[in-house]
Amino acid sequence: MNKPNYCGIDKDHYGGMTPIGTIIKDAWVFSVLPQSETCENWSHDRLQIIHDKTKTEWDKYGCLVSNLPDDLRQRHAEIYDAATAKAREMGWNPELGDDD
Repeated sequence: MNKPNYCGIDKDHYGGMTPIGTIIKDAWVFSVLPQSETCENWSHDRLQIIHDKTKTEWDKYGCLVSNLPDDLRQRHAEIYDAATAKAREMGWNPELGDDD
């Protein structure tokens, strides 16, 4: 049975505060994807390719934001700060789990 295609980060829970949303935001950080790409209607296989490319980039820095060079650390902060602010405006609470 095929999984449904991805809805797009802008239509995902709280603007992408999900594992797939994290992959997309990280892909934006490393310019694996342009920031305009929401991945709407992408298949699981296509998202897996982006995950793998992004993981390769993270591995170069030990998967730590603190190890990123200044330009990437700044880009990460901008992307994640904007995503967090948007999610909070939508009612997201990082303290609560999916079942709370």
